[in-house]
Amino acid sequence: MNLDQIRGFVDDIEATPLNVLMAHASAALRATLLKSLNGLELSTDEGLAIYTATGDDLRAVIKAADLARAEDVGEEVTYVVNRNINFTNICFVGCQFCGFKRQKWESDAYDHSDDTILAKVADAVARGATEVCMQGGINPDMPAFKYRDLLVAIKSHFPDIHVHAFSPMEIMYGARRTRMEYSDYIAMLRDAGLGSIPGTAAEILDDSIREVLSHKKVDVAAWVDIVTSAHALGVRTTSTIMYGHLESPRHVVNHLDLLRTIQKRTHGFTEFVPLRFIHENTVLFRRGLVKPQESGLLDLQMYAFSRLFLRGLIDNIQTSWVKLGVDLAAVTLKAGCNDFSGTLMEESITAQAGGTAGEFVAVDLIEEKAREAGRVAVERSTLYKKLYGRKAPNGARPIVPSPQALDNHACGGSGGG
Repeated sequence: MNLDQIRGFVDDIEATPLNVLMAHASAALRATLLKSLNGLELSTDEGLAIYTATGDDLRAVIKAADLARAEDVGEEVTYVVNRNINFTNICFVGCQFCGFKRQKWESDAYDHSDDTILAKVADAVARGATEVCMQGGINPDMPAFKYRDLLVAIKSHFPDIHVHAFSPMEIMYGARRTRMEYSDYIAMLRDAGLGSIPGTAAEILDDSIREVLSHKKVDVAAWVDIVTSAHALGVRTTSTIMYGHLESPRHVVNHLDLLRTIQKRTHGFTEFVPLRFIHENTVLFRRGLVKPQESGLLDLQMYAFSRLFLRGLIDNIQTSWVKLGVDLAAVTLKAGCNDFSGTLMEESITAQAGGTAGEFVAVDLIEEKAREAGRVAVERSTLYKKLYGRKAPNGARPIVPSPQALDNHACGGSGGG
């Protein structure tokens, strides 16, 4: 389906009463959807049936997800005014799905100085950002306490900015370099100014898949240990999945089931963010290990399934305009999503993999897309406090281009997964 067909498909679902769509769905699927709509937790087998639904069953799933979204979080579409900062693209890990990393001898490798990073934060603050999101490559020459010292530098100059930074892979690497336990290392970062942690480096939480995607990367047990250690220290994290590559539907369902299990224990996840795999400039694609998957139906399946399967545990489901493009992301607002991500201001991880959605989305555009969906856009903080009435000085209204002298490489993005 092209974008217009996807829009028409979802608009027809929106205009059709649930009971009519349910009448055309299979009996088993009807029972599963009613179970979720009644607030009962779904089994993994029931989740699998939802995620793999097609035809009339998928129509009923999307409708149910939209109704569940309205009941769970209402009609507001939230977003954060933020800037992504990738402080280095030098990395030795070699993820097969990444087009971002460079070796230090490559001509376009970079490792930003503190002054450059501070200039980027200053630009973000001037443009109304409440958050900077920082992630980078795993640089083998990084000083042991680099992450801590970077936080100290930022917070000493900009005490009010929320620093959302350092994936579990970066936490693992930093803890190893400093020879600290995860809990002690995260506590040190928290005390230095870390506000929250991106739940990226998750990809698919199955070690057999992770071995193919990136055999050097943090394994499932370590990812869980780091995230739960952060939650125990009062440091909230997001949660993510990267889909559309080597995984099976069962892998996806098991991944979300693990996130549910963690959330029951810690209540530390702020949101769930499905991230579509962008294939064009990746080793996985060049080696013929993955085939491009048409955007549209798979994305609707993922977002609707996420809403229904995570009900009552993770209520904020974030669409990823940087992966899908703004227009398709807007369609997912009718398939279970309530959050439109952030303004980003810079984006390169997805762009380097072949993404074409751009580096920035203006607040005005987010508000327009929310209105088109019959909803109202509301700015939020990183931790989902709604900032009613706040108007970013010029974070998007109007946009002031980033000073090119700061960096010739676009930064950030919603992560590679």
